[in-house]
Amino acid sequence: MTLWRKSSRSASSANCVEVARLQERVAARDSKNPTPTISVPVGSWARFLRSQR
Repeated sequence: MTLWRKSSRSASSANCVEVARLQERVAARDSKNPTPTISVPVGSWARFLRSQR
């Protein structure tokens, strides 16, 4: 089972991004339309998050 987490930047609106850790990758999806998803290597996701600060 995959544990999807809602973005902390998603307010109470229906516009939510969810992410999940999949072994050595991180997947992201739109909660309103959960398929398709995208996935990237964990290191790429970490660099993306650091760039958002």
